[in-house]
Amino acid sequence: MTLEEVLIQKPSERAQCTGKALEEVLGSAKANDCLTIGVYESAKVMNVDPDSVSFCVLAMDEEFECDIALQIHFTLIQAFCFDNGISIVRVNDMQRLSEIVGDKAEEFEDAHCVLITNPAEDSWEDPALEKLHLFCEGSRSYNEWVPEITLPER
Repeated sequence: MTLEEVLIQKPSERAQCTGKALEEVLGSAKANDCLTIGVYESAKVMNVDPDSVSFCVLAMDEEFECDIALQIHFTLIQAFCFDNGISIVRVNDMQRLSEIVGDKAEEFEDAHCVLITNPAEDSWEDPALEKLHLFCEGSRSYNEWVPEITLPER
């Protein structure tokens, strides 16, 4: 899918398509052990090896909207992503994100930030990740710097 094809989609189609693409990419990254989950763990990876980060997902629930410390972390992560050319999106359902990136036995309390990384020795590529990069690029052309994606229900 080209940038032009992404841009001519209706907004509802774009949101649905990107939500499915994000779920697909997260599943693929999880299977390839290319996920970093948690605000602090993500900050460590960004500090140590920023070139390994391919995509960033920030998750916010209503419960945490007034958490000033989390908002500061998000601002710093967003700034880092912008400075390093890392695509970034926001989702509004941390519980659903946690279900996608975790397994049934474990549930992540801090799935507020999820990074998709590329392993140095064996870089995997996912066509859905390219769709997400195009979506982010198209959103920036509309001055939507951190677009929000709705994850599909199970």
